Amino acid sequence: MPTATELAAYSLTAQHPVTRTWVADDVRLALLAEQHAMDVVLATDLGIATQRAERFAPGHPPELLLNRWTPAGELHAMLSMRYEGGDASKPFVDATPLSRAIRAEDLQPLAAAARQAYGVFRPKYLRLWSAAAVGQFEGTRVDRRFLAGLVRDLRDHLKVPAELTFAQATHLGNYPRAVAAYEAIDQAHPNHPDQARIETAEDLAESIEAGLLYYVLVDGEWAGYVGAHVNDETLGLPAYVVQEFILDPAYRGRGYGRHLPALLAQALPDDKPILLGVIHADNRSALEAAKSSGRIDVGGWFQLPL
Repeated sequence: MPTATELAAYSLTAQHPVTRTWVADDVRLALLAEQHAMDVVLATDLGIATQRAERFAPGHPPELLLNRWTPAGELHAMLSMRYEGGDASKPFVDATPLSRAIRAEDLQPLAAAARQAYGVFRPKYLRLWSAAAVGQFEGTRVDRRFLAGLVRDLRDHLKVPAELTFAQATHLGNYPRAVAAYEAIDQAHPNHPDQARIETAEDLAESIEAGLLYYVLVDGEWAGYVGAHVNDETLGLPAYVVQEFILDPAYRGRGYGRHLPALLAQALPDDKPILLGVIHADNRSALEAAKSSGRIDVGGWFQLPL
């Protein structure tokens, strides 16, 4: 079993080359090691495995739920049994990290290793991460993509319309309107609930406490929420991670979405150099808005059906 530091070194080599210019390798390695420390724990801690077995797989030996550092053809993978949204009816296998960047010829050996390790749980797919573009691996399905940019560059990437402004959020009085906005999008786009969900009021309240939730205003009127949180474990980048981007339906269709990252970048403190968001690859409008704002696609997950 590799150490967390060794896993971090593997992960670093697989990252998008642009992101390698944003942060010094030693800083990123330390952050990735913190991230992968839990992978090692989940491979060795029977207490956690017992809790997971009780929740997701009653009647199965806990050791079957342990992570596994497994050979798969010409590489090794840290395989982990996962459940979408904590739903026991939606099992999948994650393979992160790998001992090197994935190639097309690795897919079938990885699938075979996943079936051998966790086939008893009937996982629906194997989830893998790559810095490669969408569509790179034939026979796979899309998943979420990581869109990132330097905060300083995003601040002035686009000229923001004069009527569009931000204000620091102090309460969640308009939260029901935000929920309704999500529901309107869900009705218009049936696949949207699987791509994005509104943050809970409790989570947004924590962002208010941290000073990282903002009102979107159009001519001084509330038009939505934009929020972020700090998460240095995402790809080992010292980043603000987009937590919430929502516009009231009355203000959609005006091209405002692509300006929100610039406003967010202008509002954020200078503590973290990167703004990063996770967007499902099928959410085309959100992806286009993110890219037009100056963020770039630095990689993402994809699914290999099992």
